Amino acid sequence: MTNKHMFPARLKVAMAILVLLALSAGALAAEGAGDSMAVRVASYNVEYGKNATAEEIGAMLAPYHLDIIGFCEAPDGDWTARVGKVLDMPHVYVGAISSAHHKDKYKTILSKTPLEVTEEIPIHGGAAWNPASAVRAVTTVRGITLAFYSLHIAGSDGKVGHAAELATKVLPKEIAKRYIVVGDYNNQRGEHAMDILLATGMKITWDDLGIDVAPRYTYNAMKPEINGGVIDHILYNTASGGKATDGGIIELEKPLSDHKPVWAEIAFPVETETQTTK
Repeated sequence: MTNKHMFPARLKVAMAILVLLALSAGALAAEGAGDSMAVRVASYNVEYGKNATAEEIGAMLAPYHLDIIGFCEAPDGDWTARVGKVLDMPHVYVGAISSAHHKDKYKTILSKTPLEVTEEIPIHGGAAWNPASAVRAVTTVRGITLAFYSLHIAGSDGKVGHAAELATKVLPKEIAKRYIVVGDYNNQRGEHAMDILLATGMKITWDDLGIDVAPRYTYNAMKPEINGGVIDHILYNTASGGKATDGGIIELEKPLSDHKPVWAEIAFPVETETQTTK
């Protein structure tokens, strides 16, 4: 039998539940204002595609669900686009400067999201090979707008050379609130050339991740006896408020290049203000 006095009691319970749900939703919305959004990136010196096809490299990178990839020593033409076809990453920028004027040593960017304000920045200096360069593009990933660089520079002492020019003439001109610089730096963490780059307000993902790269190497993957240390890095500007939350060196049973690929997931605070990125 139904008791007529039960209806007001049930109504009160239902109203109380609705109030609690509304309060919870409000709390979650407030918490969301301070949330972060992750961007997944990688860098790979592919040795002009000598040891693997674009399709093989794309298949190898697929499990990392990347948003942006910087390649160096990449072949000209549609090579990067072919990697993108495997990864469903349709947006490509290919630079025009081949490192040291060698054949098929271009810097390229591959992205899931459209690339804007694309450019290539020549880098000269020092007694090592020239020219070097960095390709740059702006993109927006899940609401996070950032500038992304892919570079290939020669090793140096940090006083004269490509790293010094990058630190004094290129990065100081960057006006994007968030920027990531990936590539083959040809210097190891702790060497002066890397220190001067970090001193411009950059952070290296190895530090966030607590990875001691001193006993490891990214070159030479084909000839482990030639241990050139970890010379492929991912840097981002500290003013962005970002932090690497995952990443590492991708170790392959069968190397596809003389370098090992590196990757990182970088979480950036979600903000609402308009970003200047041109």
